[in-house]
Amino acid sequence: MKGRGRALLRLFAVQGAWSYERMIGVGMGYAGQPLLEDLEAGDPARHREATTRSAEFFNCHPYLAGLALGASARAEHDGVPGAHIQRLRTALCSPLGALGDQFFWAGLVPMLMALALIGVVFGGGGWWLGLIVVVYNVVRVLVTRWALLTGLNAGMQVGSAISSSWLPRAVSRISAPAGFAMGLALPVTGIWLLTPWISAIGDALLVTAASAGVALAARRWGGPRWSSLRVGLLLAVLTLLWTGFAP
Repeated sequence: MKGRGRALLRLFAVQGAWSYERMIGVGMGYAGQPLLEDLEAGDPARHREATTRSAEFFNCHPYLAGLALGASARAEHDGVPGAHIQRLRTALCSPLGALGDQFFWAGLVPMLMALALIGVVFGGGGWWLGLIVVVYNVVRVLVTRWALLTGLNAGMQVGSAISSSWLPRAVSRISAPAGFAMGLALPVTGIWLLTPWISAIGDALLVTAASAGVALAARRWGGPRWSSLRVGLLLAVLTLLWTGFAP
């Protein structure tokens, strides 16, 4: 199947034609067009139908959209009935949306933001922030490429391919380091900002260590309800109470 490189590049702009009516459906159609070109010569009618299907309503996390795109394109080339392909696309919306949101928006992004704050506090400066941006975009590129290739290889079996891949395990494991990083970054940043009003450096270090311990305990024994945001808010309150009432 030709057009993989162009399809990958177009996936990075899959939200460019977002709308309430089709969500990222038009972007999916644009990204999938290079993968369907081979059908035009051999079966023009199938090509027209496949092109229409690829641009229909679709909504999921944009970084994982390649799984659905690749699987649909493979199914079109394999001659799978159009109704089955439409059902596959519909079935993939919610799982890909949930997995992507948990891995990126609730895990990787908060963790990298926390590391950026810690780096600034300890003098990292612009080069550290630039490194964080590079790391994030490298992960995005690799995940997008993996998603497209996995979808193309799996076709209608993409659900099984996702279940047996690294993604579900990464989603379940990233919350703990993200919560710890946020729990550490908030008091460290708060102490850095409040340094002129804190008389004892030892107390500041104690607050940092205690806050990190609270974050770890909350993530370890508090269960899923202790999200990164809740841990961060708790530690912010504890830090403010300490700095406000400590002698």
